[in-house]
Amino acid sequence: MKVLGAPGREALASALLALLAVSAALVSQHHFDMQPCPWCVLQRLIFVLGAAVGLVEAAASPACAASRPGQTGLRWATALRLALAVAGLASALWQHFVAAASASCNLTLADRILAATGLDALLPDIFQPRASCLEAKAWLLGVPYELWSAVLFAALAALALNSLRGRSRDRLWRKTVTGSSRA
Repeated sequence: MKVLGAPGREALASALLALLAVSAALVSQHHFDMQPCPWCVLQRLIFVLGAAVGLVEAAASPACAASRPGQTGLRWATALRLALAVAGLASALWQHFVAAASASCNLTLADRILAATGLDALLPDIFQPRASCLEAKAWLLGVPYELWSAVLFAALAALALNSLRGRSRDRLWRKTVTGSSRA
């Protein structure tokens, strides 16, 4: 049995953190009646996609680490995790600085993305916006939810960057040890 290397552990940690964020959002919604706005739901979707990529990356990491095509695939998966984290960070900051100040956030980019996925109709308890951005303002320990989300997306981006650096160090190490330029 192969054990996860550092990048695989970081991918798994990213997936678990993202799923924890979605779980907290769902508890807030269904237990404390804090209804989500379109930007909240878009961030949930980004967390779920990032978790899925992280889980696939972590599961594939031991098997793919030995081959060059496998390493390339893992780097692409890590880059996708990074892109999702940056997109999530942007959506959280947009929600905080723009959408939360607006009385109506109907037909925004978040609404259009959610409508295009069809997830709001398929899984309404998870992906259906039920409040405007102004109505959905929620605070935890004196900090708006969207800023907690932004901090978590920044942490996920840092984990992805660290994984990318780790994969690059592993590649350079293999080149040095084998003396080959095709590691």
